[in-house]
Amino acid sequence: MFRLFSRNQVSETGNADFRVPSVLEAPQGFAPLRLRPMVGADWDEWSAARQRNEEWLRPWDSGDPLHGAPVTFDEWLNRQREAERLGRGIILLMELNDCIVGQISLGAVNYGSMRTGTVGYWVDEAHAGRGLAPLALAMIGDWALTDPTGPQLHRMEVAILPENERSKHVVEKVGMNFEGVRHSYMYVNGQWRDHEVYVLLDSDVSGSLTSRLKPESGPTHRP
Repeated sequence: MFRLFSRNQVSETGNADFRVPSVLEAPQGFAPLRLRPMVGADWDEWSAARQRNEEWLRPWDSGDPLHGAPVTFDEWLNRQREAERLGRGIILLMELNDCIVGQISLGAVNYGSMRTGTVGYWVDEAHAGRGLAPLALAMIGDWALTDPTGPQLHRMEVAILPENERSKHVVEKVGMNFEGVRHSYMYVNGQWRDHEVYVLLDSDVSGSLTSRLKPESGPTHRP
């Protein structure tokens, strides 16, 4: 379904909570989407993508209610590496034909009696509507819920602003279930906002999540 090349990550308790994939690749028949960790050399292209999509993403961008000092790209990368080392989260770039077209993250990972994690994502406006977001969500879900190198979560969540119909279509395509509303859940675009929560349990998954998707129209060529 996807190729996985990993390096071991060991948590502060000494347990290997997950292995960071060098790359996750979409199955044959889909657009040749790749998910991979961000590195320092990505700064220019990632920054250009964010600037290009500033207006497109502004209504959904979370922020700091205390308005702390901005974090540099290098500081953000170091935080990512630390989260990976502790098995608490991972941020993966979406790449299509060697170009950054979005980002997907798994964060707030808890182990023990909960085994939960929360997913967030964004896609370049020029590539919206091509099925890349549900494909990326299915790929990271397969890794996080069922792959032995992943965190083997019991529960994966996506929290969505009530008016974000595009994102609701994404989670519905993957088969996530609406659970309810969390009030004043996240600080978004300058205010605390309610979010609708969609959930997928490991017991909900038979086979793979990507098998629930139909290949979308668009290029499927692989070099």
